[in-house]
Amino acid sequence: MQFFLLKATFSTFNSLLCDLINQNTLNNLINLMKTFTYLFYYLSICLLISCTSKKQDDTELVLEDSAEKEDYRLIWSEEFNIDGKPDTSSWSYEHGFVRNEELQWYQSENATCKDGMLVITAKEEKIPNPKFTEDSNNWKENRAFANYTSASLNTRGKMNFKYGLVEVKAKIDTTMGMWPAIWTLGESKGWPSNGEVDIMEFYRSDSTAVIMANAAWGDHWTKVIWDSQETPLNHFLKKDTDWAEKFHIWKMDWTENYIKLFLDDELLNEIDLTKSLNGDGYNPFHQPHYLLLNLAIGSNGGDPSESTFPRKYWVDYVRVYAKE
Repeated sequence: MQFFLLKATFSTFNSLLCDLINQNTLNNLINLMKTFTYLFYYLSICLLISCTSKKQDDTELVLEDSAEKEDYRLIWSEEFNIDGKPDTSSWSYEHGFVRNEELQWYQSENATCKDGMLVITAKEEKIPNPKFTEDSNNWKENRAFANYTSASLNTRGKMNFKYGLVEVKAKIDTTMGMWPAIWTLGESKGWPSNGEVDIMEFYRSDSTAVIMANAAWGDHWTKVIWDSQETPLNHFLKKDTDWAEKFHIWKMDWTENYIKLFLDDELLNEIDLTKSLNGDGYNPFHQPHYLLLNLAIGSNGGDPSESTFPRKYWVDYVRVYAKE
């Protein structure tokens, strides 16, 4: 419609211009100037209408993208908007050697908030092990030193949730030796009977860099049941060669019947919770869970000895939504 009106206006203007030139009078020159003015106003109005329509279209897209949260309300969030240490009313730390025979010594010094983000820094530095016992068979005790440090934070006893949506925006470090994770653990029972959800893990599987989306449960650590899905990092690099340099959104959609794990809205794994039962019939995914954020070094992350340090794992925000 705008095109035909504009075409008609130009046709009328052209005819009038020709007549004015032929008559060559002062009055006609004045009319010509008036016509220029009217035409300018008309084009301005057309441009304004076009821009307004585009803005409305964009608004509709934004509303469509957020439609999935219409039935949810935000119940907890961490935006990391203070410089310094993370809020201790929400976060606690793990200390020392903790799990998986990893190489890092966990300490709170390696976690800080800067520019509205949590930064977990992995460092190459020598830390004496106060629990060192030379003849011990326990890997946590028979190492005299740790050669690396990092941080692991969790919300245990401070924030837990049962069902809903979890969103975490983060930029991970894919350097050899790094093992960043976003995960949850159930509050009751020991591992794996309490249930584990790995919203995100990045490590090496048979020397291949992969993004993991997992759940684990079972009666004993020797009898763990895993529902795992590993997606090669190359799957994402083929879409965007700069993928590792950017922030991405990991999401867990958790109901009584399933857990769905997404990366940038791509479904990576769906866990059927009607089958996630321990031997005693207990379902660890029908209890509240708490969140963990950590950057491990070595073990499944690969050999870090040829990597340069420090390495950084950035978390922009963590948000938890509950169903209305």
